[in-house]
This record gives sequence, C-alpha cells and structure tokens, in this order.
Amino acid sequence: MNRVLGELRKSPLLWLLIFVPVTLAGERLWPERHTLLFLLSVLAIIPLAALLSTATESVAERTGDAVGGLLNATLGNLTELVIALTALQAGQYLLVKASIAGAIVTNALFMLGGAFLIGGLKHHEQQFNRVNARVQSSLLFLAAVALVVPSLVAQVDGRQAITQSLSLGLAVLLIIAYALSMVFSMKTHKEAFASAGHAEAAEAPWPIAVALITLAVVTVFVALVSEVFVSSVQSAAETLGMTPAFVGFVIVAIVGAAAEMTTAFSAAAKDRLDLSVGIAFGSAVQIALFVAPLLVILSYVIGPSPMDLQFWPGAVVMVLIATLAATLMTNGGRSAWFVGVMILMVYAIFALTLFLLPPAA
Repeated sequence: MNRVLGELRKSPLLWLLIFVPVTLAGERLWPERHTLLFLLSVLAIIPLAALLSTATESVAERTGDAVGGLLNATLGNLTELVIALTALQAGQYLLVKASIAGAIVTNALFMLGGAFLIGGLKHHEQQFNRVNARVQSSLLFLAAVALVVPSLVAQVDGRQAITQSLSLGLAVLLIIAYALSMVFSMKTHKEAFASAGHAEAAEAPWPIAVALITLAVVTVFVALVSEVFVSSVQSAAETLGMTPAFVGFVIVAIVGAAAEMTTAFSAAAKDRLDLSVGIAFGSAVQIALFVAPLLVILSYVIGPSPMDLQFWPGAVVMVLIATLAATLMTNGGRSAWFVGVMILMVYAIFALTLFLLPPAA
C-alpha cells in the first residue's frame, strides 16, 4: 500500500483518480447528464490506464520474458479492450471499429511522431534499432491487408455470411501471426532487437503481490467506468458536435493510450528512443493482431450479433497510409524533430477529415 501511495505522490497524472468515484456516483445522481458523465469518465480512465501500465510492467519484470510478453500482449492495451468489450456488448459496432482503427493510427502516428518531436527538440539527432521498426511495421501491414480483404469481398460478393466467416478465419490467422512474432523477437532472433541507443534504466518494479492486486482492482474500476463512458458517449457526442466514429478514432484512442504515451515521450526526452519506438509500434501491433481479432471472436459470445472486420473505406485507407508513413519515417533508424512534425501532420489530417466528414453508421 505504501508503494502505491508513493506512486500517487510522485505522479501528478494519478491525482485524476479522484474522478473515478465522482464518475460512478454521478451515474446514479445525474443519469440524464450524458455530456458531464462522458467528460468525467474520460478523466477517470486516464489515471486508471496509468496504473494498469505500471502494474503490468512490474509483473512482467518478475515473471521473465516469455510470460512478460504474454502479459504485455493481454494487458498492455487493457483499457482499450475493456472499452471495446463494453461497446461490443451494447452493439455499438461503429464505435468498436473506430476505436480499433483509431488506436492503430494513434499509436503508429501520434505517439511515434510525438516521441520524435520531443526527443528531437532536446537532442539534435537520435538513433534507434531499425530492424525492430521494420518487423513491427511489417506486422502492421499484415493487419492492414486483413482489413482490406473483407471490404473487397463484401463489395464483390455482397453476402454478409461470407464476410463474417472470412473475418473469423482472418482473426484466427492474425492471432497466430502475433504469437509467432513474439517467438521470433523474444526467442529465436532476440539478438537482432537489441537497443541501438542507451540501455534502459528501469526503476525497481513493484512487489508481485502489490502489482497483481492493483491489476485486479483497477481492471474492475476500468470496467465500471467504461460502462458509464459507452452509455453516455452517443448523446454526449451529439451535444458536442462529434460522431461516435470520431470519438472512438480520436478520443478513446488517445485516452486509452495516455499512460503509454507518457512513457514513450519521457523515454524520447531521455534519449532512449528505442523504448519509445518499441512502445508505439508494439501497442499498434497488439491492437491490430491481438485485440481486434479477439473482439471478432468474442462478438460471437457477448455481442448481439457477430462482428466482422469490414471497416468503412476511410478507416482502411487511414490504417494503410499510417502504416506506410510510419515505415517510411523509421526506415533509416534515425530521427529529428521535423520528422516528428511530419508524422503528426498526417495524424492531424486524418482527425480533421473524420471530424468534418464522418462515416455512415
């Protein structure tokens, strides 16, 4: 308990935990004030995501590479997964798909571009392991292909049953590809993924008991707050002039990745760009090859109807362009602040376009 209290005092971001009880109480006191509940739930999710990230890293440190990699795969994007599961159960498939596409694009562009910009402003030029970046960007391209195929089949054939069966098969293939990528990077070819910059100076991890208890408790609160978020997002979005697609693509993606962004930006400022690139690409790959396929499979169990991988054309194009942009900008293994600016501009173009020209429901 003292360790957790110490973290609360050290990190101002965790002070936002006060909004967790306020959000849960507000749901009972003001059930009709959807915009207020939406804003409160966003503020509550940010510190919960930070606690999840820290606890997950502590457990991974104690259990070794193999189990740690599996924990990072399942818990690294737990905030986005819980929000998506809640929306999936409510049948808000547009919000689910927008959050998936948004998380991929946000991690590959916003987080990566922000890290390059912050690191470049403090250090004239930085280096990182381009082998790791190439492998991760290749996995993103694989996921982008998996998003393109169902949309093409739906346009050519037009039968929803085929699209759903194809999406289920693709979901299984993507999870297998992700598992094999973990074996490749952590077992058979781990020497190729060594840091090209400074060695990571990690802080002492939490005791395993504290980390596990924190994971269990915070997961429960994330689920409760996510219910408030999903139930209020539609009305709040209309009031604020936003569509569920924009909320999922931009708001949910940024809020869910707030803790990871903090770590990535801080690492870049300390000239540990390998860590920043690894977090950005790793999170995007987790969403594309693990979270999205898992949601397709779980939709057969908890959703009102099976969900497919057929995204609206704009989302597919954005994921493809984000993958190509991230690949192009990381190909040389070097970065400067203007590289970050160019990547962030691509993200800004996407966000502005989606705000002004939302997809059909």
